[in-house]
Amino acid sequence: MTKAQVVIIGGGAMGVSLMYHLVKAGWSDVLLVEKNDLTHGSTWHAAGLCTHFAHNPTIQELRATSVRLYRDILPQETGRDCGFHRSGAMRITSNPDRMDEFRHVAGLSDFTGYPLEILTPERIAELHPLAKLDGLIGGIYEPDDGHVDPTLATQAMAEVARKGGAQIWRNCPVTAIRREGAAWLLDTPKGAVETIHVVNAAGTWGWEIGHMMGLNIPSVPVLHQYLVTDTVEVVADRIAQGLPELPMIRDPEESWYVRQERDGLILGPYEKDAKVWSVDGVPPDFGADLMPPDLDSVEHIIMAAMDRIPALETGGVKSVINGPITFTPDANPLIGPAHGLQNAWLLTGSSMGVMEGGGAGWFLAHWMTHGAPPMDALAVDSRRFGSWADRNYRVAKAIECFGLQFGVHYPHEERPAGRGLRLSPLHDLMVERGAVMGAAYGWERPNWFADAPGAKADETFRRANWFEPVAREVEAASACVAMADLSVFSKFDVIGPDVGAFLEALGANRAPPPGRIGLTHALTPAGGVLSEFTVTRLAEDHAYLTSAAAAEEIDVNLLIRTAKRFDVTVKNVCNELAVIGVMGPKSPDVLPELANMPWLSAQLTVLAGVPVRALRVSYIGECGWELHVAKAQAVALFTQLEGIAKPHGLGYYGAYAANSMRLEKGYRGWGSDLTTERSPLEAGLQPFVRKELRPDLTGENAWDMVLLEIEAGEIDPFYAHGLWQGDKTVGIVTSGAYGHRTGKVLALAYLREVTARDNLTISILGQHRKAVILPRPPYDPDNARMKSGVST
Repeated sequence: MTKAQVVIIGGGAMGVSLMYHLVKAGWSDVLLVEKNDLTHGSTWHAAGLCTHFAHNPTIQELRATSVRLYRDILPQETGRDCGFHRSGAMRITSNPDRMDEFRHVAGLSDFTGYPLEILTPERIAELHPLAKLDGLIGGIYEPDDGHVDPTLATQAMAEVARKGGAQIWRNCPVTAIRREGAAWLLDTPKGAVETIHVVNAAGTWGWEIGHMMGLNIPSVPVLHQYLVTDTVEVVADRIAQGLPELPMIRDPEESWYVRQERDGLILGPYEKDAKVWSVDGVPPDFGADLMPPDLDSVEHIIMAAMDRIPALETGGVKSVINGPITFTPDANPLIGPAHGLQNAWLLTGSSMGVMEGGGAGWFLAHWMTHGAPPMDALAVDSRRFGSWADRNYRVAKAIECFGLQFGVHYPHEERPAGRGLRLSPLHDLMVERGAVMGAAYGWERPNWFADAPGAKADETFRRANWFEPVAREVEAASACVAMADLSVFSKFDVIGPDVGAFLEALGANRAPPPGRIGLTHALTPAGGVLSEFTVTRLAEDHAYLTSAAAAEEIDVNLLIRTAKRFDVTVKNVCNELAVIGVMGPKSPDVLPELANMPWLSAQLTVLAGVPVRALRVSYIGECGWELHVAKAQAVALFTQLEGIAKPHGLGYYGAYAANSMRLEKGYRGWGSDLTTERSPLEAGLQPFVRKELRPDLTGENAWDMVLLEIEAGEIDPFYAHGLWQGDKTVGIVTSGAYGHRTGKVLALAYLREVTARDNLTISILGQHRKAVILPRPPYDPDNARMKSGVST
């Protein structure tokens, strides 16, 4: 039997990149098995586009790392070019919202070190003289973008990895995967393989390999086609004149891209009505194969592209490439630990396998060899989808993502496909009361409350139609009483004699005593914030933990792994309990039975005949309670409390109001302000870190989180805005909103220049606004309201 430290299944750009980077990291006992040959599936027929354009810093770094690898590193290591062309790229638009999006991405890129240029129509003409300007209002230019030969790049990575000790088995499909003891066993035509780590990098076959592993992989192959022209005379003339290669050009409104290919052009359309393919299994003999052309389905897009670039009409169609690429429900790859399986990893689902592959392999190799990802992983973590992401969901979302490949990414975007999968028992009540719902890890939750049912949120980068309704929600919560459906929390019971020791091993804070509530942060080996838990000690041997909805599978894995060292059991009760929020200075009048509970205390009680876990805690900075109750009894309790609350000025609040109010308190949010990239000390959470539990956290911070008051303007901050001191970026905004109680525009930001405390500005969609660091939260900094419930 063959043995290896790591077996990678799949020889496309993603899998080969992982092999390369593992060898570079010192793990040379690596075996890659490929059912056909390297690049088969989707890598070989990719157009090879490479970009730095991204809305998320992690995704951008995957793409930038790929460019550096293909352009610089591999040619140096192999002595051969990978066919990388630094052509540059641009995106053009006639849509004002798109220009806002471009400015937002450009602002992020200023901070990350990959500066992009906002274009005028005149500059577009200068960079791409073949493009007509009719109707265009601007664009964005990515000077370091280009395209690569996918096969040359993949083979170069494979060559370096083999020289470092890795092995590749071609024409060797995996037929079975099973766990035996502490090892994984894989059956192949070349015999069984025993390995410590197994990685699903199977791309087009990712769902099938996942099925062998016991996983539901939420990816779907979707057919994408592009056409290659014969010689285009004007392009050939440019080559003859020694002019530089034309930059790639994308028109997201018309949904196409064009790039130069020798003396011709490539045109790639993305139709709105995508065609999924082999959802339940790829044909056994499929390898380096293509589908028949289907240009009729994209004729309208082709015509639009020809109208913008008339030279396209002068080159006949040389070939049409129509093959599968995989899409996940959010079009980001699946990278990281496989849920519930030890030493099983995913590196699959990328619709941009060549564009992201070089960086994705680096990202996962670091995660495997260091025990934590090199950057915030939430956008790519393979556990961001749960068992609720069923076949219908993944198909519907793949079609939606393909059709919105060039969609505008709004800051509060809510896409319609695949909704209604996880419903709180209070869902219908919320909708009847005007809730406009949003999606959170498959759940439906109220974002805001309209005056009447059926309203929809504006899609905009500026203040939307929910601004005034949110102000009313905040008014109810701060002046009277407001109720909320908070059921989307992830919820866990931990029971057993070792609960106290378990809690102190889990996070950086001491375990609260029975009857009290605390906050603890589980950390990575490097000290970054992996998870945040509100810890309620219901009894000496019973802790109740709540965390963010999107953290459910991450936290299940973490809790079960930690529990192996202690005499405790962990139970996921996410689908068993609902949570009712009752907040505001009049909340003690609604809950007189609980009025004497101290702040940050908990008790098991009965309200209106319903057993309740009552938590005196508030994320919005007002006196209030979270009432955790069995789902079957939630509606009865909610309606009973509503009747009591109405004479006290009852209102309701949703996620947008909660975000506004928590920023007025300076409260950090997991997944935005708290990530694996920063320690709790860098996040300003010193009161929640006990040195005896984490002596490695020295307090010597490379970053420093600050609460900012921003000069008011027509656009409120949201996230990923650069923080400037003069002409230098010194930080990045992680969350922001208008604070209705204080009348202040607020943002949380990390300073990477920790001494840069004065003369700051924030760049919001290209507008620079003054930013002042606040020494204390602007709303009730001493927590008097939460402690007493009396207006101050």
